[in-house]
Amino acid sequence: MNLVFCGTPAFAVPTLEKLVDSGFFVQLVVTQPDRARGRGMEVAFSLVKQAASRLNLPITQPEKIKNDEEFREQLTGLKPDAIIVVGYGRIIPQWMIELPALGNINLHGSLLPKYRGAAPIQWAIACGESNTGVTTMRIDAGLDTGDILLQKEVSIESYDTALTLGPTLAEIGSDLMIETLRGLQAGALQARRQDNTKASLAPILKKEDGRIDFHRTADDIYNRLRGFQPWPGAFTTFRGKNLNIWQAKSIPRDLAEGQILIESDRLIVGCGKTTSLEPLEVQPEGKKRMSAHDFIQGYRPRDGEKLGA
Repeated sequence: MNLVFCGTPAFAVPTLEKLVDSGFFVQLVVTQPDRARGRGMEVAFSLVKQAASRLNLPITQPEKIKNDEEFREQLTGLKPDAIIVVGYGRIIPQWMIELPALGNINLHGSLLPKYRGAAPIQWAIACGESNTGVTTMRIDAGLDTGDILLQKEVSIESYDTALTLGPTLAEIGSDLMIETLRGLQAGALQARRQDNTKASLAPILKKEDGRIDFHRTADDIYNRLRGFQPWPGAFTTFRGKNLNIWQAKSIPRDLAEGQILIESDRLIVGCGKTTSLEPLEVQPEGKKRMSAHDFIQGYRPRDGEKLGA
């Protein structure tokens, strides 16, 4: 089977590697252009580009794909049986959808139709789901609305974050993609339509999504903290400066929302519906991460002070 692979982030790398290891012919890897990042604005290659280079695969990095005639001619000339899309970061135009006989096959990090969009892993955790999974589907003109091919369910543990769950789903998804392609080759897969009445969205994350709202319950805040790692994280303010909370746990305690209580070396903050959050690791603005104990010793927060005020 001749394939073109489109992908950019770490989530896509296991699938690319598994395709090559399984004997599929990846004619071309399409990934996002190199970007200048960091304080030094050094040019950084996407993780998919790095993987494709290790695998000695041809690479192209078009800035846009919808109206790029050179790119269109390149793909048309390759005559791929299928185009594999994993976290590419571009809307697939209609001409690409119609090009291969088996379609554009996407690996999505949720059990569609739940969590359609750019950040399904993060939002599934943030919304307190106990399970999620991966889906292979045929891309159509909608946002993750195409017909489902295969799915695999995965439990979300109470300690999982987007950083721990993402690689797990990527590995499971890579195996599911191989199973999908072999099923398509054998004519053994029957695609099924999504139930749009059960759809939910997982929009691209914004910085403001990480701001802690102490009207929420402690469990809600804890789930968002886990889901939004490493960015935008979970942050509030203390004495007018930013305070990131990296680790915490929910405890039953009735305090005013945002109000601080110091119990020995424990930092406790009131949340909605008579719940409280106990931050375990925090990071004051301009400082390194530190334990709640070190924060208490260094900043001397007082009972009754408020976070986010």
